[in-house]
Amino acid sequence: SSIHQLAQPQTSTRTVMKLSLILVSSLIGASAAFAPSSTATTARRSSLFAADEADSFSDAAKTISDAAASLKGKTVVVKYGGNAMTSPELKAGFCEDVATLQNLGIRVVVVHGGGPQINAMLEKVGVESRFEGGMRVSSPEVVEVAEMVLCGSVNKEIASTICSAGGRALGLSGRDDSLLQCVKKINKDGYDLGFVGEVETVNTELLNSLLDMGITPVISPIGTGMGDEKDIAYNVNADVAAGRIAGELKAARALFLTDIAGVLDKQMELLPNLSCDDVDGLIEDETITGGMIPKVSYATSAVKLGVGGAFITDGRVPHALVKEVLAGGAAGTGSGAGGTFVSL
Repeated sequence: SSIHQLAQPQTSTRTVMKLSLILVSSLIGASAAFAPSSTATTARRSSLFAADEADSFSDAAKTISDAAASLKGKTVVVKYGGNAMTSPELKAGFCEDVATLQNLGIRVVVVHGGGPQINAMLEKVGVESRFEGGMRVSSPEVVEVAEMVLCGSVNKEIASTICSAGGRALGLSGRDDSLLQCVKKINKDGYDLGFVGEVETVNTELLNSLLDMGITPVISPIGTGMGDEKDIAYNVNADVAAGRIAGELKAARALFLTDIAGVLDKQMELLPNLSCDDVDGLIEDETITGGMIPKVSYATSAVKLGVGGAFITDGRVPHALVKEVLAGGAAGTGSGAGGTFVSL
């Protein structure tokens, strides 16, 4: 129908080609493959690549094609934060990645953080805050500042940049249409975290309606209370929110962008693949601590809720999103070098 046609994302051939070439280059490990030698230039009319280069290119292209085909029409939920949000180059690359995945027919949901931006505003207005167990203790004043920062400039900038990259995106707060309904989170160690919310209900109907129209929801993790507390705003950890949203949507993949290489052992070596039981053991023996705990805990929770697999991904790597989503081919287990893949 004409309405359905209007709802489809605008194709950005330039963005798709650019990101495809970047990914192919990273997969074959030689960007020089796209800069023919003088000999290759002479033979250009008969062949774009030398035989070995052509084989590498075709293998990488098949990997991308297999990954895109396996995920077409399925949902990927991304928690976006850390350096990937503060570096202008990484920020632009991330938004290009979202547009590229859209153009390949993959449904993308973005849940963003904004800790550094919140910290800067808290300092500016003279409001103190602290962390307990990897969670920000949220007084009414802290929540007010967090909502102003996350739902205002941060959220709208991300949505706008995705649109500028050739995608379609709509910025939302967890309070909009009761997207994230929360109750007060009770910390297992007895800390009073203030107005930190635990997500009880996700408005998946709203999200699926937007995704069906080819629009990426960009969600700031400020939730709303329930019942008599429906007018209360709750600060929700972005990793927690992303994991729960992915689980409720039964997403094919969930990605958590972080500022380290992935889950590391006590010798600081990357653990590329973990089961949910492995993660529980690493938390128990304190290999995984602090702010990494909610990332891995809600990654495993998402997997147990039906998500096909979860990545703890190094967001400092340019175009980390498309590399992890597409570099694993149909298996969908990532590049093997860009982070940790968590499964059942």
